[in-house]
Amino acid sequence: MNPILEAVREGRTDQLPGLLKPLTAPERQELLARLALLRAEIRGWDWSRWRERDRIRSALLVAGAGCHTGATAAADWIGAHDLREGQEFPTGPLLDLLADRDPGWLGELAHHLAENTATAEADYPLVRELVRIADCPVPTTDAFVHGWVRSIFTMDRARSTHSPLSIVLRQDPYARELVPLLFTTAESPEALHWCSDPTAPNHWPSELAALAQEGIVERRVLVDGCVARLRRGGRQNQLKFFLAMLTRLELTPTEERERTADWIELAAEAPSPLAGHAQQVLVRLADAGGLPAQRLAQMSGAVLRRPEKKLVRAQLGLLGQALRRDPATRHTLLPAVAVAFGHEDTTLQERALGLAVRYLPPADRELRRELALRAEALSPLHRRAAAELLGSTASPAAGACAEPAYAEVLPPAPVPRRLASGPPTLAGTVALVAASVTAGEPTAVFESALDGLVRHAHHDRAALAEALRAALGGLRWHPGGGRPVDPGQLTGLELVVAAVLDRVRAPDLLPGRTAHGDGCRPDCVHAALSAVTAARLAEAAHRVLTDPLPFLLATPTWETGSLEPEELVVRLAAYRRLGTGPGQADFAQALLRVRRSPGAVPAAAALGTPEGDRLAAWLAGAGEPPAVRRRVTDPFPDPLRVPSPDRAPFTAPFTTPLTGPAAAPDPQSGPRRWDRPPRAAAPRRIVLETAERCVVREEFPAAFRGLGRAHTESARGCSPSCAGGLVQQSVLPEDREMQAAWLLPEVTAGATAREGGAGAPLPRLAELGGPAGPALHLTVATGLGARHAEDRHAAVDALLLLAARGELDAPRVGRDLAELLALGTVKPNRLAEAARTAAATGAYATTWAVLAQALTPLLAAGGAAVRGTGELLAVAADCVERCGACGPAPAGLAEAAARSGSSQLVRQARRLRAALTASS
Repeated sequence: MNPILEAVREGRTDQLPGLLKPLTAPERQELLARLALLRAEIRGWDWSRWRERDRIRSALLVAGAGCHTGATAAADWIGAHDLREGQEFPTGPLLDLLADRDPGWLGELAHHLAENTATAEADYPLVRELVRIADCPVPTTDAFVHGWVRSIFTMDRARSTHSPLSIVLRQDPYARELVPLLFTTAESPEALHWCSDPTAPNHWPSELAALAQEGIVERRVLVDGCVARLRRGGRQNQLKFFLAMLTRLELTPTEERERTADWIELAAEAPSPLAGHAQQVLVRLADAGGLPAQRLAQMSGAVLRRPEKKLVRAQLGLLGQALRRDPATRHTLLPAVAVAFGHEDTTLQERALGLAVRYLPPADRELRRELALRAEALSPLHRRAAAELLGSTASPAAGACAEPAYAEVLPPAPVPRRLASGPPTLAGTVALVAASVTAGEPTAVFESALDGLVRHAHHDRAALAEALRAALGGLRWHPGGGRPVDPGQLTGLELVVAAVLDRVRAPDLLPGRTAHGDGCRPDCVHAALSAVTAARLAEAAHRVLTDPLPFLLATPTWETGSLEPEELVVRLAAYRRLGTGPGQADFAQALLRVRRSPGAVPAAAALGTPEGDRLAAWLAGAGEPPAVRRRVTDPFPDPLRVPSPDRAPFTAPFTTPLTGPAAAPDPQSGPRRWDRPPRAAAPRRIVLETAERCVVREEFPAAFRGLGRAHTESARGCSPSCAGGLVQQSVLPEDREMQAAWLLPEVTAGATAREGGAGAPLPRLAELGGPAGPALHLTVATGLGARHAEDRHAAVDALLLLAARGELDAPRVGRDLAELLALGTVKPNRLAEAARTAAATGAYATTWAVLAQALTPLLAAGGAAVRGTGELLAVAADCVERCGACGPAPAGLAEAAARSGSSQLVRQARRLRAALTASS
């Protein structure tokens, strides 16, 4: 064998420069062709040869780079993903091999490497050395700049002297050229944000400001770069860096005045901390007379539309100062003040109205008329006050017209969406499979693709296999190969695809041979749900290889995953005619999905088959889920086993289960360690526990029995990362109460911890079938107090969806919120934001019906120490004013309204009391 190829195959990378340097150009071209063949060969290896492939990759990269004579081709070879994956980059051998090339060639190679956005940052040490050897201009690509910043940050850590950033920057020959590029990259380098302590020696803003002060970097470049970067926007930590740098530069009044337009734009559109800084600059400019009234009005119109109350309050204060200094500017500034009439916070509306009335001359009818027109945006209470202070805009001829009767606005109830009628064609099936495998498409695509695979494998497996090979050639296990694939390495529909392609063995697909719920605790509900889907896929793949099914029984009727009982009866009748025995996992999933309609019992019983009898028993009551038990945890909760209620058994058990004998009792999650220091007691919270579902536990296939286990609080604690989204929700589409009970711990964590994304399943959960009972209402109520705004908005969507379907028990949600507020699980300020969002859609009556019950614990305690109570009362008052709700006031409201003082809580309590009194 060629000694160079032998060294490559053995991974002896360090020996390659000495072996390659003596080669002539023709010899290198000949060797390059053989290296390309070796590269293609290792691409086709499966996962079992990963160690051998990894050993070859680095050596193959170096050898190929040394054989290329063109700089562009060499750069492409060095940057190839398949040669670098999981490897330490061989910078030393590459430099040793290439250093004797022509400087022009090396410079061209360096710039080509710097243009590769995927690898240039990692290749920075190589590119920098190539630039030094070639003595060429430094590259200016984003990735190269990122690599430069990272290298400077880590450079002193590689030395024993630990040189501070100030010395490293001053010694760097490229600093003067690369520092201005920090402001022009699409994303700022992450290493810039690794140190936020201004007193630390590696604080970039401080050191760059020092460079500007010494004249090493032009100050104006830094100032303009910071302002431009802030105007462009970005992630919060990035903007924080540039704002910190702008602060360290300490702009002069002249520099601030030159950028007035920039501060106006930032105050109007930037994130809150940055807008606050810009607003402070504009206050200084206004105090110094450098902000004309027209410019002030221009910026105020945008700032007063922002939701941040602190910014709006400060802007109204700035307008008040300007009006006191020069009352003649009222024609310019008062219309800007009136923009705040439409703010969602009624306290700010009141402040803006007071400011307008204070500086409005009695004789100025034109300005008064303009403000009266704008007052239509005020809340009903303040609108009446504005009519008294500013006058009415109604035409005298029209008379005093009463406001139109209130009409609740709810989103349209979602229309159930059927899966595409008729089985998919061969081409359609392959397209659905490709979409599901590559992008993880939702339930409808997954189920249609699975049913299409089963149907076409039964009809013409060879044609299906040929079409799949052509469409899925990019799979990591190479559908075109011939070696069997380990089923444990396949996910989702890949398992059935591999069976169609004869790439798995039937014995490996038997129950117990495939893993379920990977990455989850054994007692986690996500593992139980994933086990059902995994069992269905393994069964479908096994039947493809042994006894193909004509179609699946469990394919849903609706996109939610629900299955109509009449449709299941028709499918079972077709199985009877064909003499086909159903898959046990497939039939079990069909039962869990079927809509429980007693009207279909006679048709199911008339089938005269064991499956028909089981379906009839299921529809008659055996399929009802167990009750959900509710309790409040102690600081250290112990698992509480819920006794199983008596349930009627199936008329016949599963006869020949594919899943083998009954599952053994679940093992404990592991021994408890008492050598750790005790943790602080967890706060009390509401938990839901489901009793054992005897029918599922005792008579379903083994993979399904986790769904029948009694689930306690301790048995549900797991990472949200094991959740499988819509496919998991579609396992039990007619049991949303049980799913809500299982979801509650994650939603509670989203309200009490920093967990994000827990509320995302709530709207979809509200769309599912089955009763909308206490568990669903409690879970939605908890989501209304989530830490993250997107989770609160998802809970609002679920609340309004239930209301639109006529399934919402608003007083129940309110009572749940009252308990959650008393426990501290839900904070009043977060609930106020969620309630304001719901009301803004036009659902004022629904929102008030919830808040009327929720306010009791806050008002009963006086609410003085509970942050956000005033905000919640303001939303409640706005709802009552707009919908004209009447009825008894929440307990404690009269006492709160009778308190002395002018805090927001007292003012809003009085406002709510007045609104309720006026409506009664």
